[in-house]
Amino acid sequence: MSRFQRVFGTGKPVIAMVHLGASPGTPLYDGEGGVAAILDAARADLAALQAAGVDAIMFGNENDRPYELRVDPATTATMAYVIGRLCDAITVPYGVNVLWDPMATMALAAATGAAFVREIFTGTYASDMGLWSPDAGAARRYQARLGAGEAAVLYNVSAEFAGSLDPRSLPDRARSAVFSSIPDAVLVSGAITGEAAAMTDLEAVKRVLPDTPVLANTGVKHDTVADVLRVADGCIVGSALKLGGDTWAAVDPARALDFMDRVRAAR
Repeated sequence: MSRFQRVFGTGKPVIAMVHLGASPGTPLYDGEGGVAAILDAARADLAALQAAGVDAIMFGNENDRPYELRVDPATTATMAYVIGRLCDAITVPYGVNVLWDPMATMALAAATGAAFVREIFTGTYASDMGLWSPDAGAARRYQARLGAGEAAVLYNVSAEFAGSLDPRSLPDRARSAVFSSIPDAVLVSGAITGEAAAMTDLEAVKRVLPDTPVLANTGVKHDTVADVLRVADGCIVGSALKLGGDTWAAVDPARALDFMDRVRAAR
């Protein structure tokens, strides 16, 4: 059994985002509410998502804007604190993603016992954050040194907020990443958070990776999830489950339940 199957089973998992509030030291941090406000909001989102029946949870720092390629240690520490406080309430597999820092993501996974991680690990991009060239070899070796090697590693091969400087097609880049850099799953994204990956991209990547899990990473919505799951091996969803579909709002329990009802019907 693959590491992906050990974490998520053999179905098509829906991984739902708990978007943490902006971290201390970032421009959007709520100094009045403090870390307690981050924790309270995350606790409410976690409860709503689990009640809706999602298959897994991923904690991310999407609101730490402007994004960085190497985060302040305060971000990783805050995320570890919040996840640690929530651990007793988590009933599904959980993962972590510290945008856009693979090393911090691996450190957070080791500290929290996360079952999986997501990041940009391969490729070279021109991005809003400048030139972006992650090092999968360094990140995976760091994961091993930290004793977090059992965590499944999900590679986003079409970076948000960026364009690839690699002239190869997306399917070729995905196929190459699987051979050279050993992901447990490959993720296909839209241009930015909340925007859908093109179905043609999902189909093309899945066509060249029949034996590797390929998931839709962004922009899956209520009216598209059935079509997405016909092609993809699962999806990651955040904005569609929020009040008004707003990425920065709280999870809407009714929207989350409706989404998962549609997923159950599609699966």
